[in-house]
Amino acid sequence: MRIALVSPYSWTYPGGVTRHIEALAREYRALGHDVRVLAPYDPDDRLSARLHRGARPQRRPIPEWLVPLGRTVGFPANGAVSNLSAGAYGVATMRRELRHGGYDVVHLHEPVAPTLCWDALLSCDLPLVGTFHTYSENAVTHGAAALLGSRRRMNRLAVRIAVSEAAAWTGRRFYGGRYRVIPNGVDVAELPERAPRAPGEPLRIAFVGQAVERKGLPVLLRAFEALRDHVPARLDVVGAELRDVAALLEDLEGINVLGKVDDERKHAVLREADVLCAPSLGGESFGMVLTEAFAAGTPVVASDIAGYRDVVTDGVDGLLLPRGDATALAEALRDLALDPGREVRMGRAAAESARRFAWPHVAEQVLEAYEDAIAAPAPARTAPSPVTRFAARRGLIPADGRPPVRARRLPSLEPAPLRPRSPVATFARRIGVALAGVLGVVLSWLALQRIGIDRVGDALWRSSPAWVLFGLALMCLSMVFRSVAWRAILRAALPGVRVGRRDVLRGTSIGVLMSATLPARLGEPSRALVVTRRIGGRTRDVLPTVVGTIVSQTLLNVFALIVLGMVMFSTIGLFRGHEGALIAFAVAPAAILVSVLLAPAVARAGAPSRSRRVRLVAAKVRAALMRVRDGLVVFRRPRLATEAVVMQLGAWAIQWLSCYVLLVALGLDERAGLAAAAAVLFAVNVTAAVPVTPSNIGVFQAACVAVLTGGYGVGYADALAFGIILQAVEVATAFIMGAPALVGEGLSWKDVRLRALHTAPVELRPLGEPRRGQVGSEA
Repeated sequence: MRIALVSPYSWTYPGGVTRHIEALAREYRALGHDVRVLAPYDPDDRLSARLHRGARPQRRPIPEWLVPLGRTVGFPANGAVSNLSAGAYGVATMRRELRHGGYDVVHLHEPVAPTLCWDALLSCDLPLVGTFHTYSENAVTHGAAALLGSRRRMNRLAVRIAVSEAAAWTGRRFYGGRYRVIPNGVDVAELPERAPRAPGEPLRIAFVGQAVERKGLPVLLRAFEALRDHVPARLDVVGAELRDVAALLEDLEGINVLGKVDDERKHAVLREADVLCAPSLGGESFGMVLTEAFAAGTPVVASDIAGYRDVVTDGVDGLLLPRGDATALAEALRDLALDPGREVRMGRAAAESARRFAWPHVAEQVLEAYEDAIAAPAPARTAPSPVTRFAARRGLIPADGRPPVRARRLPSLEPAPLRPRSPVATFARRIGVALAGVLGVVLSWLALQRIGIDRVGDALWRSSPAWVLFGLALMCLSMVFRSVAWRAILRAALPGVRVGRRDVLRGTSIGVLMSATLPARLGEPSRALVVTRRIGGRTRDVLPTVVGTIVSQTLLNVFALIVLGMVMFSTIGLFRGHEGALIAFAVAPAAILVSVLLAPAVARAGAPSRSRRVRLVAAKVRAALMRVRDGLVVFRRPRLATEAVVMQLGAWAIQWLSCYVLLVALGLDERAGLAAAAAVLFAVNVTAAVPVTPSNIGVFQAACVAVLTGGYGVGYADALAFGIILQAVEVATAFIMGAPALVGEGLSWKDVRLRALHTAPVELRPLGEPRRGQVGSEA
């Protein structure tokens, strides 16, 4: 049989699909079939690196059975990078080869991927087989593909294969049709009997994957950080570079980062490991590394996600754990480390499980699909009616001659949340989001109709650039004052530790940048992480205290906001007749401070609970409050406390002055003076407490308009122009201060974001205590 295997992915940036195709070609050539692989090929040069975000291709020779289809471009997709052909050369070369190659069957891998397989679906009249490798629930991308005719194109496939039930789910959900589940294969060899680990020997953990978020490496690093405090352990990281791992975890004790290695080295790491850890967060249709670990006789600890559930039998050849749960992962690894016998039993079961994925068995099933495709009626060529032939050739009817199976909604394969939201609540939430979006669009349209975009543009045009630059300089200066205040708080909380001015300024600047570019409040953990890594020591020991110092600074911020609020309320008369509420508002920070200081003592003095779980939770709460109180120790040190208070309130005063300068820039200072600047600063900071968008865009301008028009009689156009300029100055400050800080710190925006998302240190339960989810009590 003459077979064409078509890959949309680059041969020299090999991933799971490329390895799958290469193994199929090897198996069929060994059986005597004539096989050609049609795939893009990127040479190792500078242009390839530029087209793939700096990543260089592997130096792989062109085998005589490979038909190269030109270069590719790296596109971000499904949490990783897909290296796909984007030029006409590849399509033209593929068409010519399929037209004149004399093939009996054409096997398209990832047929929905552009541009090669997508084109072959309509341009090739040979029997077509398609393998779906991807699992995805993204209705947006698949919906876009459907609008471009994907379902019609898929009708040209005589046989559809999916590598797992998860991949078949994706096909049935978005494209319809019938699917044969034929898994990815693996090379299986006889293995020597594995001996249990000797007492005191470290648990050897392997991770294979890129440092992309969906692979779960940050989750594993947090789990390993806690695990190594309890049992001897070693972690070998394959695929990620040292810089990627160091950006996620400061202390690399026990971690061996191997980077990108060849298959021989990877298989050696899997054979030497006691367990493979695959903590992916989703987007996996199969996970070839799992079967590779099985073939090495190594059990797997993996996330309980759809693609992995088809491979791992929980409790037999591996363990399936809730995705993203670093604590559960650390506890499972600790349990294995303390039970070498169980580890060996699971390894034997893993080696046995590998046999069902052996390549000869998989290749035989795929070959049967080829034979069925060749034997199919092929109405595009043999139908007596020209109308039927045209309909089949254009994908209007299925190529296999059977009744069509339409795409349909299917229940998700992912585990339901522990506390599932009721259908009514889900529907109400969706309706609420939709109504909020529609309301936002309508209000924006009405506002533009009422104000007039030309009037807003005119107000912006009339602003003074010199005054705007002066306001920007003041805003940058306020950030410096904030860093000096925070340094005083840190010095009080960490006596004997050198806290550098530059380090704290970098942390403050990076925190401001993260807050300005992300919709969540990730600026606070970001700056805490940056300062912690500069201070040194063990991150999980120092970080809680550093976070506690942010609480002190937040209390000063609340006090500053109260001062601004009092100025605002006293000038526009909103609080007239409600002086008691104003007094309560003013004493709130003191009440918060007292509660934080006294809470640990109160928690300790309470009656002990009979429930073990309640006692554990109470102990953790008490420990967290103690760490927060450590951050408040600055208020017991008069000199440092004075420095912190003066500099923090000074930062607010400078920011207040910056707002006033921007009012001057727009010529609004006669109607809206210092009091209006205080009111605006108060309003935008209060509305930013729960940010809805990056930098709270939209809400920020609405707050400015509401205050200036409702309280000080400024016109809508001028108020909106002020809101636009003020936010532009704040964002510019974030980038002017934050971008150089990131460069100086040797981190990327992605590095800081990932670390900020995974900041909470993992605390393992004492041995003998019940796992989370188990109810334990004692009389």
